[in-house]
This record gives sequence, structure tokens and C-alpha cells, in this order.
Amino acid sequence: MISNRQLFLMHQAQTSLYPLMLEIEKADGVYLYDVNGKKYLDLISGISVSSLGHGNAHVKKAITEQLDQYMHLMVYGEFIQSPQVKLAKKLTDLLPPQLNCVYLVNSGAEATDGAMKLAKRYSGRTEMIACKNAYHGSSHAALSLNSHEYFKNAFRPLLPDISFIEYNNENTLELISDKTACVIIETIQGEAGYIAPQNNFLKKVRAKCDEHQVLLIFDEIQAGMGRTGKMFAFEHYDVVPDILLLGKALGAGMPIGAFIASQKMMSVLADNPYLGHITTFGGHPVIASAALAGIEELLTHQWMEEINEKENLFRELLVHPAIKNISGKGLMLSVELDNFELNKKIIDACIEDGLITDWFLFAPNCMRIAPPLIINNSQILSACELIIKNLIIFTSN
Repeated sequence: MISNRQLFLMHQAQTSLYPLMLEIEKADGVYLYDVNGKKYLDLISGISVSSLGHGNAHVKKAITEQLDQYMHLMVYGEFIQSPQVKLAKKLTDLLPPQLNCVYLVNSGAEATDGAMKLAKRYSGRTEMIACKNAYHGSSHAALSLNSHEYFKNAFRPLLPDISFIEYNNENTLELISDKTACVIIETIQGEAGYIAPQNNFLKKVRAKCDEHQVLLIFDEIQAGMGRTGKMFAFEHYDVVPDILLLGKALGAGMPIGAFIASQKMMSVLADNPYLGHITTFGGHPVIASAALAGIEELLTHQWMEEINEKENLFRELLVHPAIKNISGKGLMLSVELDNFELNKKIIDACIEDGLITDWFLFAPNCMRIAPPLIINNSQILSACELIIKNLIIFTSN
């Protein structure tokens, strides 16, 4: 009989030559269980997706209740569907007043694409500025914002008029000009190794954008929905974007994305041309119900209030001569080691020990720590003990 492993390799498109190949049978809380019953502590939440842990009861209840009502009815934006309306209202209630109109899509990359179209349409300009080492998705438009030629070259031609500034380097902000439609920037850089803004960098970007009437887009696809200790990471820095991107944890484990702006700005997508942006499954009622339930859970529990303590505990426990630095904010932390080779050995050994972690696309020498927000102190202690144990093993010679 052909195994699932063989079928996976034979019939499922692969993203790399070396997939992890863990065959997971179930998941609950902060743990995954493979087909042999082995338990793994999930330290990365499916890359910052499963922030409420796996199998949250309130989210599952919302999904099953909506299943009994209806699933897909019509392409997004035509019918009035209660789950979409409630989710949009809840999000705008949590945001500054100028971010009062939500466009629901299927993923973070779609949110990026939609925001790029919106910025060009509203501004009448074509130039867009992103950051070096940023990651905004893998679709053609989002890939255009990637500064690494290695990932882009095979798929050219991509979008023209893209320039790159350096994150936390205010000297590069001179690239922003009257020709610029938008600056798109991660509030906290993700695949660069969880780099937080320093020296009021985001405020300086905001000021430069205002000087040239440039739209500021914050990508919080990974940093949003409570991961930093606030619902939205930009709340830490007293800067408000013109357009906000959400995804990943927004769906509470289900696939969703959103770009959010003012109603005035968003209205340009409805005319000249009409259907300026369209999606079939964006705002799917079952997924919207899950997302709303996830937000309700975040607001009901104390998980966000506990994140600062949990961050400090990780930083206190992860002490070893091989650890050069720990960057990031909240429960999006990056443990910097000397090189990828050492990092990969530690990661592989941790997985063997029942602890799932990985590295970053543009910082392969750094280990990702982005567990479900519900992780408790005892589980943090266990995770850190395994990491330190393997660091001792592989650096003792």
C-alpha cells in the first residue's frame, strides 16, 4: 500500500527539495501529534498563524454554527453577508478612525496586491518603495517588493518602478519623492529576522511620506493580531498608516487576508474601472466567522497582557555563548547564531526532541520563536531547555 509520504512526494507540488516531512495527525493547544503519537511543542505557530493555539473551542463553535447557515453565496462585495459585516465592523472598531473600510481577501499576499493597486489608483503615481530584506508575499506583485534577486530572477519581468530603502536607516528615506505612490513597510520586519524599528524610524518614514503626500502602508500580516502585546504592532510606535495589511493570525487558523484604509480611499476601486479589485472567495463566511471569534478570544482573555512577561522569560532563559543576540518584540523573537550550519543542526535536533522551530528566509543563521500566544511559562521553560541542551551538544567541541 502506498503511504501518505509517498503520495505527498508523488502528487503534491513541493516548495523546496527538503520539506520537513512530519506527518501530523492532530493538533491541540500548543502541541502537534504525528501518526506515531509523538508530541511536538509548536514554537512557530505555522509561521505566526495559530496564535490562539490549535483547536480553540470558541473558533470551532463559530465555524460549525456558520456551516449550518451557509457557505459561499456570491463573489465578495455583492451580497450583504453577516459574517463579513461583523468582522469588518469589529476590525474598524479596534482601529483609528481613518482606517474605517475593510477589503477581505484570501491571504496576506492578496492583501499586498490589493493595497498596491489601491495606492496606484488613489495617488495616480506608479513608483513604490519597499525595504530591503522585506517579505510581503510570493505572488507576482508582492514578489516585486522583494529585494533579493535570487528569488525574483526566474520570474521576471515583474512590476517596474520599485525602489528599496533600508529598514532603520533614515538616510535612505531621501528616495521618497513626489513621484512615489506608496511606501510599504513591515511594522516589524519578519523574514529579516524579527527586526523592530529603532530611533523613531517609523515616525520618520511617516513624516517623509506626509512631506511628499505619499501613502504609507504598514504590513502587519505577521506582526498583527496581538503577537507583540497589542492588537496591532503600530500601536507601540504612535504612528498610523494610510493602509494596513493583515493576514495569518487574523483567520484564527483559517485562510484570510485584509487591506484596510479610509472609505474615501477604498471607494476608488469601485469605479473607473468598476470591479477595480475583485475576489471570489475573499471574506468567505465560514472563515470570517472564525476570524471574528478569534478576535473575541483575544479580547476576552489576558494573553496579550501576558506577552511582555513571556518575552522576558524567553530572553532570560536563552543565554549561551553561541547566542549572539535576540531581536524582535513580544512573541516574535529571533535568536541569532554564528551561521546557518549551526542553526540548522540545532533546529533539526530540536525537532527530533519534539520542539518545532525554523529559520528565517533572509536571516538563515537565526532561529524563529513565534509560539501560540497561549503558551505558558512551563512550556517556555521546556522549549528553552531543549534549545540550550542542543546548543551545548553542538558547540562543546
